[in-house]
Formats: sequence, C-alpha cells, structure tokens
Amino acid sequence: MSPVMDSGTSSARRSRSGSPDPLASNAGTTLPYATRSALHLKGLVPSGVENFVVQEQRALEQLNLKSTSLEKYIFLSWLRSTNSHLFYRLVLHNLREIAPIIYTPTVGQACEEYSHIYPFLAPPNAVDGLYVPINEVENIEEIIQNYKESIKENDTPEITVITDGSRILGLGDLGMNGMGIPVGKLQLYVAAAGLNPDRCLPIVLDFGTNNRKFLDDPLYLGLRQHRPDDAEFYTCANRVISALHTAFPDMFIQFEDFSTDHAFGLLDQWRNNALCFNDDIQGTGCVILGGFISAVEQARIHPRDQRILFVGAGSAGVGVAKQLVDYFVIGHGIPEDQAKAMFWFVDSRGMITANRGDKLAAHKVYFARHDNTAQCSTLEETLEYVKPTALIGLSTIYKAFTENILCRMNQLNQQARPIIFPLSNPQSKAECTFEEAMRCTNNRVLFASGTAFPSYTIPETNQVCVPGQGNNMYVFPAIGLGAVLCKPSRITDTMIYAVAKALANSLSEEEKALGELYPRIERIRCVEAELAAAFIRQAVREGLAKDEKWVELAKNGLAEGMNPDGLFTQHMLDEVKKFMWLPAETFEQLRDAHPHYHHHPVVHSDSDH
Repeated sequence: MSPVMDSGTSSARRSRSGSPDPLASNAGTTLPYATRSALHLKGLVPSGVENFVVQEQRALEQLNLKSTSLEKYIFLSWLRSTNSHLFYRLVLHNLREIAPIIYTPTVGQACEEYSHIYPFLAPPNAVDGLYVPINEVENIEEIIQNYKESIKENDTPEITVITDGSRILGLGDLGMNGMGIPVGKLQLYVAAAGLNPDRCLPIVLDFGTNNRKFLDDPLYLGLRQHRPDDAEFYTCANRVISALHTAFPDMFIQFEDFSTDHAFGLLDQWRNNALCFNDDIQGTGCVILGGFISAVEQARIHPRDQRILFVGAGSAGVGVAKQLVDYFVIGHGIPEDQAKAMFWFVDSRGMITANRGDKLAAHKVYFARHDNTAQCSTLEETLEYVKPTALIGLSTIYKAFTENILCRMNQLNQQARPIIFPLSNPQSKAECTFEEAMRCTNNRVLFASGTAFPSYTIPETNQVCVPGQGNNMYVFPAIGLGAVLCKPSRITDTMIYAVAKALANSLSEEEKALGELYPRIERIRCVEAELAAAFIRQAVREGLAKDEKWVELAKNGLAEGMNPDGLFTQHMLDEVKKFMWLPAETFEQLRDAHPHYHHHPVVHSDSDH
C-alpha cells in the first residue's frame, strides 16, 4: 500500500521558493524514499537519503569555500530562499560567524551592490517582500493583494521592516538597493527571537534616489528619479502605512533607515496610532542604554558625576541620548533638567549651543547648551571644555576618535575607567577600533562598538579581551517578539527602558567578572526570551497589552508601581520560549511540527498505521 498524504494537500502545490512542495523544499536531501514517492519526486532527485547533520556540514563546507563576504552573502540568501530550515540551522549553530555576513557589516556592501546581485539571491519566482514605487502608491491595495495571493493561507504577516533606503547604515542614500536591510533585519528577528520566517514581510518604498551613482548605473533596478519633497513624501508614506495597517491591523511595523527628519516625523505621527517602532531611534538607544548601565556600574564613578559627550547629532545620536537621560531619571532619581545637563553634543559645526549662530534642526534643540561659556568648533576643543567621562560616537566619521583623543580620555579619567562607545557602522565608518581604545587607555577602557571588532590580546599578560558590541540585535528581536505576542496598542518609552534594563540584568556572573558589557552572542536566544518577557510584563503593567493570555500571565507576578525594572516571572519566561520558532533538527520534527510554525503536508508511511 502506498504512503498517503493528509487530505487538503496536493503534490502539485508549490512553495514560494518554487520547489514542488514546502516539505520537500525544507527537507531537501533528507526526504525519505516513501515521502519522495508520495510527492511524485521518485527519480527526480539523487537516491541518497541524509540526515540533517550531514546536510548542514555540506552547506557549511560550501559557505567556507566562498572567498569574499559578499559571495557568502549571496550563497546564504539563495539557501534561505530554497531551504529556510537548513539556513536557520546554519545561522543558529554558527551565529557569531554568520551574523556579520547576513547583517552588518556585509549587508552594507550587499546593499550597495543589490541591483547587481538581486537575480542571484533567490529563484526567479520567489516572493520575498514588497517593492512599492512612488508612482504605484495609489495602487497599494492591489500590491498588498498580490502579496496575499503569493503566500500560504495562514501566513498573514505579523511583522514588517520598512525602509525607503534614504539613509542606509552609514552609507547614505541607496534608493531601492536598501531592501537588503529589511531582509537582513528580519533574518535576525527569526534567528535571535524565534519570529516565524513565513510571517515576516520586508518592504522598500522605492521613492527614487538622489544618489547620482545609482541614477547613472545601467543595472540599477529602482526608479530613476529624484526623491520627492517632504509634503509628497509624507502623503505617499502615510498612504502605504495606512493601507498596511488596514490589511494587517495586528502587524508590528518597524521603521528602518529613513532620513533623520523623516525617521522622527513618521515615528511621531504613528507611534500612538499603530503598533510601530523605529530601530534607529528607539532600538539604538535601547541597546546602548543596556550597555551603558553595565558600564556605569563598572566605571568607579558615581552616576551623578558622569559627563557624556556625543559626537554626531543625527536621529540615532539624539535617540540614544534621550534614553540615557531616562536612565538617570528613572534609575537614579535625578531630575530631568539635571540629567539633561550631563550631556553635550558635537556636530559638523562644533559643540551644539543655543547661541551658536545657526538654525538648529528641531531634534537638536533639546540638548543645545544654554550654559556655555565658550564656542567650540572642533571635537578636540569640546573635549577640553567638557572633560567627559564618556565619549559616544554616532558620527559615521572614520577614525573620528584619534589616538590623541583616546589618550586624552585616559588622562582625564585616571580615577575612573573611561567609557568609549564608537557606535557608527559599518567598520569603515567606526570612530575607532577596539585595539586603539585598549592601547590608548592602558587597557582600562569600558568599550562598546556598533560594528564587530576582533578580540585584543594584552601583550604584557596575553589576556584575551572581548569587545562589547552595542548591536541592536540584542534588543529589536525581543521587542518584536514581545509586541507580536501581547499585542500592545502602542509601544512606550518605558517598555523600551524595561528591555534595556533586562539586557543589563541578563549578564552572567562570569561575563561581569570579565568586565563585559553585553552577554555573549551564543546566549542570544535565551537573552531574547528574557527581554521579551520583560517587555510583555511592562506592557501589561501599563494596561496596553491586548492579548488576554499574556495579561493573565503577567498579572500574577506584578509588583507595585510602574517604574520599568526589567523583571519577569519564570512562568512568563517559560511561556515566551514556547512561542519561539526553531528550525527542525530532524525530518520527523519537520514533518510533525505544530502548524502555527510549519505549514506542510503530513506524510504517513504504511508503518504509521
């Protein structure tokens, strides 16, 4: 008797990757003989049947044969489009090595080359997101309907990352090529926090580009026109967001890599009207806050005595600083005006003051100094004027923290450990390296960067020191997971703060003893579950969570007061972990997985009956 498939499935059904069946696509060479027969694949594939371990070894071997990071990126992209379970097994089992390929720093180069490599990232008929040209915004409902028809019935998107490509990392306006960022970001949502890959939707608003390089590139795949003015931008962007919110009312929306003014404008307009979040503003601030809390605890100086100098005053810099202000207000009871006075900013014109003589951008006004006794036109002058205990860079200026500046930071902080956070990425935009910061501070620095740097071995002792990376990967997946699960009506600053506090709380005793500011990346899944649990608990405390399951769970462990403490119950943590998607490790898991996570025909052989 032949094996049978459950009713309601068809061997002719095709997955988004173009494979004959989603089960066959994700099983690949592990597909048993009986299942191959049931899916009409007999004689269409090699006869060998492998286990998932061997399959993964082959993929890793091929990955390591690629000579450049971009070639590895292309290989992994194709693998994700054709066998998502194998791809995510590979990522999770080799996260430290693969994360820099699928996201920063390699994703920056991939975006710059996106139009040149696009046809080789997935099979021709694979659907992997929405490309919304500005001249098609009036047809956005049709575009959304086309997407609905391309996905399986139960795969309604629960999370989207959306960009217009106008400010990609530190690379500037990349136009439609910026699609690599939403795609990469969502891979981290899946790998780190267990969001369902079938329910992730990357979107690029192709509103043109002002980058002459792409307008003149014969292979550029985006619209060959300049970007619209602000009025047209907001009209079109809001039209798209409204349509998305109507079609998928519970979908979590992450704004990503919009120009500074538009990033703030969209967040201000939508944060109280939809479930949305801006990673450049809120996520960057959150992850740096988590590391900063750990640094302050190790700096051997009272928090009230911190003097923090920011280099770079874009959306990311101001967003980070405002969340650090919250830390001093909430965590140490410092009045807001006094906490704000602990911060100074330097932009391209020098120290930001209210009486500098130029018209300040709206987002810079909050931190403009009114008490200055001098005007400083350079970073060096400002350093001498402020005498900071912490130097934080979000300038995208390579080597902005020169060796002279780093050595001076060490001299200014002989009684405390200097805090130095060069946060710009990719590496070609970083203000300094970990090695430079270590050498110039006699190995005393409390360091976190925005891009990955290698470990540093202290020559005198041979001690290997691991740099902290203030990677948003620590926080945005947890915020997305928590939002998808408890469905808050909006995301508040105190929810973000709770995640940052939970991140600082997540350090192990071993990590603290080594002076590390962030948990080891190998623990990312456990850490994300803790942060998501803290987010959900805070959402319930604020009365904003709409999913009754999580409301009831959180009520049992609520303490008095509303201050975000980053805490959660063990029961809450256990429940969060149950909802985190994992790739199948065996064919049996792939076949029998819960339908919420895997949508495929269940195939039974004769021996099953």
